[in-house]
Amino acid sequence: MRYTHEHREIQQTLKRFIDDEINPHVDEWEDAEIFPAHEVFKKLGNLGLLGLTKPQEYGGAGLDYSYSVAMAEALGHIECGAIPMAIGVQTDMCTPALARFGSDELRRQFLAPAIAGDMVGCIGVSEPSAGSDVAGIKSRARKDGDDYVISGQKMWITNSLQADWMCMLVNTGDGPIHKNKTLIMVPMRENGKLRPGIEVARKIKKIGMNASDTGLIYFDEVRVPQRYRIGEEGKGFIYQMQQFQEERLWAAASCLQSLTNCIQWTIEWAQERKMFGGALADKQWVQFKLAELKAEIEALRALVYQACEHYIAGEDVTEWATMAKLKAGRLSRIVPDTCLQFWGGMGFTWENKVSRKYRDGRLASIGGGADEVMLGILAKIMHIGTQG
Repeated sequence: MRYTHEHREIQQTLKRFIDDEINPHVDEWEDAEIFPAHEVFKKLGNLGLLGLTKPQEYGGAGLDYSYSVAMAEALGHIECGAIPMAIGVQTDMCTPALARFGSDELRRQFLAPAIAGDMVGCIGVSEPSAGSDVAGIKSRARKDGDDYVISGQKMWITNSLQADWMCMLVNTGDGPIHKNKTLIMVPMRENGKLRPGIEVARKIKKIGMNASDTGLIYFDEVRVPQRYRIGEEGKGFIYQMQQFQEERLWAAASCLQSLTNCIQWTIEWAQERKMFGGALADKQWVQFKLAELKAEIEALRALVYQACEHYIAGEDVTEWATMAKLKAGRLSRIVPDTCLQFWGGMGFTWENKVSRKYRDGRLASIGGGADEVMLGILAKIMHIGTQG
């Protein structure tokens, strides 16, 4: 995959927006542990950046997935991980199944406003007892007349304290665990207030990704019309696994620039930092380690671009996306940790951008499927072992 002039123009537009509208406020939003999602998303929507790959009839640009990769990469210029993640939830995590399988009514009611930046969405999969184990969710929806009545809990939900709607995975039957689940669009608010039966049980305080609001949400007999179902009943698990392909590719692409920045910040520091009669950057160990990390990032970039090519060609990229997500998670731990060491005491301060990357990057090996789940998927694809 090679970026064209159009890809670069989108990246430059986004970078200018980041420099003007996001980075000047990052420290303030990190301290507040929330950012104004509606305000930021509306500005992104006005620039046409929230629906690059979505159908034109709903306000999208109708471009191929390489443009999502280009956008994810450019979001790495944001000086924290929380806001890129929140934007990625809107563009590549809670909307792919809606765009692909949703009815025209659903896409006009929920997708079009999300693309315009008029609504904030979230994806409701994880629960207190079911994170990476998607098949283990307990939330249920029973039929009552023309409605679904939903009860259960969703946890670790990005954007949920501000979301207007949730793309929610629930059990709609008692059959096999991979065939009894359905994706349902659940409006979260009416006239700016949470709908009856929906409660934000608590805002989760995290060790990183602080500017992103993350909630534990309770649903108690929440009524939703059955026509708010995405696609076929019982196909929710399949739809979510397909949705994960885009989420995991996005996650891998989104760390490329931020990891590169982490190394560059460290090079600049090491060139200025004097110790034992010379610059830290003159130490061979420092040079070799940073060069090795740069090579690892470029290897990940090649993997992401190759996965994107396969995806655009219409292939199942479960293996490629899983490998990219696994590698991205590992590098998001290794690179900031190594760089932080070279900063010495300055690296252990809260305000340091490398220390922020160290905190934020730890989520990459957990969210969207833990490393161990990625390895299990790969082992199954490789036909290793005698079970499954």
